[in-house]
Amino acid sequence: MASHPHPWAPGCLVIVLSFLMASAAMGAAPRKAVDVPFGRNYVPTWAFDHIKYYNGGSEIQLYLDKYTGTGFQSKGSYLFGHFSMHIKMVPGDSAGTVTAFYLSSQNSEHDEVDFEFLGNRTGQPYILQTNVFTGGKGNREQRIYLWFDPTKEYHTYSILWNLYQIVFFVDDVPIRVFKNSKDLGVKFPFNQPMKIYSSLWSADDWATRGGLEKTDWSKAPFVASYKGFHIDGCESSVDAKYCATQGKRWWDQKEFRDLDRFQWRQLRRIRNKYTIYNYCTDKSRYPTVPPEWFPLAALESPLNTCRTLIARSGFAQLFTHLVAILNIKEQSGVVLRYDLLLPVIESDKKVSALSEYTDENTQQI
Repeated sequence: MASHPHPWAPGCLVIVLSFLMASAAMGAAPRKAVDVPFGRNYVPTWAFDHIKYYNGGSEIQLYLDKYTGTGFQSKGSYLFGHFSMHIKMVPGDSAGTVTAFYLSSQNSEHDEVDFEFLGNRTGQPYILQTNVFTGGKGNREQRIYLWFDPTKEYHTYSILWNLYQIVFFVDDVPIRVFKNSKDLGVKFPFNQPMKIYSSLWSADDWATRGGLEKTDWSKAPFVASYKGFHIDGCESSVDAKYCATQGKRWWDQKEFRDLDRFQWRQLRRIRNKYTIYNYCTDKSRYPTVPPEWFPLAALESPLNTCRTLIARSGFAQLFTHLVAILNIKEQSGVVLRYDLLLPVIESDKKVSALSEYTDENTQQI
């Protein structure tokens, strides 16, 4: 029996299509990170004897044994910027270990932006988990497999954070975007300076297969290697509410308010090929679609995006999301094709034609 789109589906598709067209109109890759010695930007925070220094501090290794792990943090706090680290993960049997690289503010309703690398049994792939906390609320986990072995050589992990978006990069490939969706009622980190942290520790109660695989301490010490230590941010006191150089730094310019066409295509490939968990699609945890899901889901399939939002959240939330998306894009400095929003498409034949056109063109992005 043929299924018929809801009458609102055409309008939804048109707006999603305009969103995709606008997204391709701007964006740029981050500037190349500048490698510096560890002591330029960072200090140890605990278990100082479990950090080893090499080549004048340009490279360090963190050690984890059955007694303790270790970690370090940035000297300053930052309100927006670009933060990068070259890391070589724990090789061999790393089950139960977590290598973390993250930003975090220091209060009860804290903001946090996480890279967490979850170890595994020998021969099994690492899992990269990312998360975003806003106002003390997290539970936004996404997990991917990496497309390389992160234990063989150094790879670069970066966070670009400005007033419009947070982008997670692996070797300059965007693997996740968290947009400023305040118009959807989603809090966004914008007024709490954060320090940058990294640590190596044991979390075998959850890190590998939900805690089924425990750390094999006979394989200790576990070693993660670091270099790079790049920070290019707006350094602020922990009590600052705004960046004193707002709008003047490279990462704060118009071309970094969104991804470009090539970056969106890279992100879509990661989402389709390497993602193994996304909180937004976990119906058991979120029967109603998290509002921040809508802008990025348009990359997958505009038609399915509309159908899912209607099915899981209802028509009222669909309308709210569409209006908010228009506001988000305008705030990013994107000129929307409002002429695309004017046609009223009524027949199923036209709906079907638009669906095919939209999905076909999305494949090229």
